[in-house]
Amino acid sequence: MVAIDRPRVTAVLGPTNTGKTHLAIERMCAHSSGMIGFPLRLLAREVYDRVVAIKGADRVALITGEERIVPKDARWFLCTAESMPLQRDVAFVALDEAQLGSDRERGHVFTDRILRARGREETMILGSDSLRPVLRALVPGIEIVERPRFSTLSYVGAKKLSRLPRRSAIVAFSAEEVYATAEMLRRLRGGAAVVMGALSPRTRNAQVQMFQAGEVDYLVATDAIGMGLNLDVGHVAFAGLHKFDGQQRRRLRVAEMAQIAGRAGRHQRDGTFGALTEEGPDAFEPEEVAAIEGHRFPRLDWLYWRNGTPDLSSIDALVASLAERPDDERLRAAPEALDLKILKRLAEEPGVRDRARGNVARLWAACGIPDFAKLGLDPHARFVGRVFGYLAQGHIPHQWFADEVARLDRTEGDVETIAGRIAAIRSWAYIAQRPDWLADPQTWAARTLAIEERLSDALHAGLTQRFVDKRTTALARKIGGGVGALPVEIDAQGEVTIDTHAIGRLDGFRFVVAPDARASDKRLLLATAERRLTGERRRRAEALIASQDAQLALIDDGALAVDGLAVARLARGTSLARPHVVLDGALDCLDAALRARVIERLRRWTTDTIARTLPSVAALAEASRAADAGPLLRSIASALEAGAGFAERLPLRDAIEALSAGQRQWLRRHHVTIGALDLFDARLLKPAAQGWRRALLAANGAPLLPMPRAGATTLPRGAPGALPLMGFRPLGGQAVRIDLVERVARAAHDARGASGRAPFAPDPALAVSIGLEAATVARLMAELGFRPASVPGETPHYVWRGRARARAAAPDPGNAFAALAGLVGR
Repeated sequence: MVAIDRPRVTAVLGPTNTGKTHLAIERMCAHSSGMIGFPLRLLAREVYDRVVAIKGADRVALITGEERIVPKDARWFLCTAESMPLQRDVAFVALDEAQLGSDRERGHVFTDRILRARGREETMILGSDSLRPVLRALVPGIEIVERPRFSTLSYVGAKKLSRLPRRSAIVAFSAEEVYATAEMLRRLRGGAAVVMGALSPRTRNAQVQMFQAGEVDYLVATDAIGMGLNLDVGHVAFAGLHKFDGQQRRRLRVAEMAQIAGRAGRHQRDGTFGALTEEGPDAFEPEEVAAIEGHRFPRLDWLYWRNGTPDLSSIDALVASLAERPDDERLRAAPEALDLKILKRLAEEPGVRDRARGNVARLWAACGIPDFAKLGLDPHARFVGRVFGYLAQGHIPHQWFADEVARLDRTEGDVETIAGRIAAIRSWAYIAQRPDWLADPQTWAARTLAIEERLSDALHAGLTQRFVDKRTTALARKIGGGVGALPVEIDAQGEVTIDTHAIGRLDGFRFVVAPDARASDKRLLLATAERRLTGERRRRAEALIASQDAQLALIDDGALAVDGLAVARLARGTSLARPHVVLDGALDCLDAALRARVIERLRRWTTDTIARTLPSVAALAEASRAADAGPLLRSIASALEAGAGFAERLPLRDAIEALSAGQRQWLRRHHVTIGALDLFDARLLKPAAQGWRRALLAANGAPLLPMPRAGATTLPRGAPGALPLMGFRPLGGQAVRIDLVERVARAAHDARGASGRAPFAPDPALAVSIGLEAATVARLMAELGFRPASVPGETPHYVWRGRARARAAAPDPGNAFAALAGLVGR
């Protein structure tokens, strides 16, 4: 059981960052042939690429469970520990991370390689210094070389995720934790690369390359990075200190902590480590820190062992040989691994023992299919049982294999979905690497590898899209160098960029974050832009103050705008014609003095424009407050001001009849028409005046009324703008412009002329020219004080009822003039 002593068996022991793997590569390449076993497929692939660069692709082989590249003239082999072809005679053999002999699941494999894997000329065992006593006992005559760490590893305490230094690796212990941590880093610092043992080499290499090339400053990984992956990491932060080891959730052993923390530092550059929490179960204990910094760990006195050459004569003999116990005190029987559990489960199924006669080796090989997809014991046992059922008959059916592989050849879906497909395709790739399980293994090995590579590319793209925001990365880097270092640029269209990354637009004075920025990023982008856009906003404010009147406008939503961009709104002022100007919130970024100057510029323009566009409204506002105007004129002026130049006559009838000639003259001088139904200034019916009227009414509490169609004489009742406050009187199914109502009223009174109360017919041409319907004319005549007369013929005739009409037809229920005017006047 103890290995035969062969020449030059050397153990190179020490902490991480000692160059042990590099030494093994150098020694192997110095021999005529060689083999190195690694704990991870990722690491085997990384070293394979390095050796290919030295020796050439036609001389170097890669053998893992899922990938097999073995050129005809291969002389140097890079393998996972489980896949090492021990039957090959090579000059040099090395085993990396040999301390994994104490691992519950895989320890027996590493122990077997320590005992049996030998090079013809030289054997090298690489691992932690904790292996020293057990190696001396198990490998007589072994030469132990201690390799000190090239740089210092120091504990720097706990740091929040947002305060981690650049070139940090954050280590978590589940895919969920890795993804959650990467998402937080994307929000806070622009993103992170992701490395997990379950990733394919292609995805892992692409992610690491982003980190190595500086495209991201952070790496989030599982403890897989502790296994010698070549990374340029300055600081290792532990997201937690507990992991599920397949049996239970437990605290990391100090040696495991050191293995991971030791990734910090590169060659002779010092490294640091710490946690994300200062207190609690995931904080380092002082004695743990001291042990890691001093590289002092408990010695390994034993390793797990299982018979490496089991009896394959029958299932029972196989199980019995695998259950053998070691006869050396330095070895312990390995816990029942997944392959043995599968074997025992299948041995209980009907027909398996019969099919296994003469096929025990194949059954045991099938039981070794890893559960890449983490299905669990029962589902994985059913899968292995089906595979063996086919193997017992010869080969796995082409169609079944092809259908299962084709089902996975899809790159759509989220990160978790694609990662699941990669895990599944690894099982089929593993099967395709067995030389006698398929009729055409080479074709299917190439096919499964190609699918894995496509899925890997899609996973890399998905991880990058989900966890990397290059714009925020650039921001975080520049902010780290001080706000003054931010190269904020604004183009002629208002596009704002930082370090060539578009972060948003400056629309007027308001910074709008780029629409593709996630909600969680907006606070950082806004804060960054707000600090650096002060000068541009001041320049724009000065330009507004110096603007020409033609650049300013009242826009459709009632806001004041410069060059089409809203900068302020009107609010209730001392009178309807003298509103206050309230700046848009986007201008709060300006200092108080500059805001005051902007307000004054807008107020001056507003006052001038109202005086030019609504001349009568300003005069009415003054008259409504003038003591010498008298109560009658003040009441009428007040009603007209409340309606922004329009008022219904009926509520003001008594005051109107009591006006003096001078007061009537004053109203006419200000273009106020005292009509039969309404008082109004016809100039205010023009579109420009209407826009200001509605804005002033809204500023004083009325809703922002819809504008009537430009040039309309009548509107369908209920159409936009068909309202008394907008100068249209509802009459039946139509609303008629109030100045045209007055024209009809004058024509009607002219038509009755001297006839007094005799029946008469209104001029039909006038009604047609205005666009009045017969029902509208009838309603209007009733409002004017006329009633229908019974006169033969088709033309309607009317008779004057007199001023004392009691609104024989009640006031039109659609006439909300008085109600709206009352609202404005409050």
